[in-house]
Amino acid sequence: MSFVLVHGAGMSAECWQRLVPLLDGDTIAVDLPGRAARSDIDLRSVTLTDCEDAIVRDVLDADLSDIVLVAHSFAGVSVPRAMAALAPRLRHVVFLSAVVPQDGTRVLDQIDSEVRSAVESSIGDGIYHQDRAGAEAMLCNDLSEPDTAWTLDQVVDESAALLSEVVDLSGLTVDVPRTYVRLTQDHCYPPDLQERSSRIVGGDTVFLESGHMAMVSIPDQVAAVLNQLHR
Repeated sequence: MSFVLVHGAGMSAECWQRLVPLLDGDTIAVDLPGRAARSDIDLRSVTLTDCEDAIVRDVLDADLSDIVLVAHSFAGVSVPRAMAALAPRLRHVVFLSAVVPQDGTRVLDQIDSEVRSAVESSIGDGIYHQDRAGAEAMLCNDLSEPDTAWTLDQVVDESAALLSEVVDLSGLTVDVPRTYVRLTQDHCYPPDLQERSSRIVGGDTVFLESGHMAMVSIPDQVAAVLNQLHR
């Protein structure tokens, strides 16, 4: 079994750093376009198709199979796009407090109204830039001071266009098992919205006591959920 981890908005593959060593299989953490390994790409030009292509390319380059594909947060709109292309290689898809709007709508239509206002006020010149205080309120409510500092150091700019692009969830029709992990203390994507997304995803539901950055706060528990999928 292998694992492919896809980060959310305003993050890079580095956010999975504490989880990766705990997983029982070959693991890659994808950098979506415009950051880290793909920082040569102008964020203003990035589309959801580009995100899909990055996920598929990393899997094909690593020649992985029997994959547990994990979507955190905003990756709930990019991972479904990759599911059809990767279907023969997939074992299970896991949505970790993932934003999954109704097909044909925008991410901005789905998120909590207060969070949406904060997001919209942080957009300028095609870039979504989270200030440190705003990111702390959304991402770090359950984290210790050192974990908060570490998490905030991971925050990067994001393409504003991705938030308003109409999503394509046709990949969810792929016949592959899936699990939605609901985080009960999440201030970024609150439990009621997670419940709505979990209904769209279908499959199993798991509850974990954590805020939005469960791979930081409780990596051992996240790893336990993922590792048991090979049994």
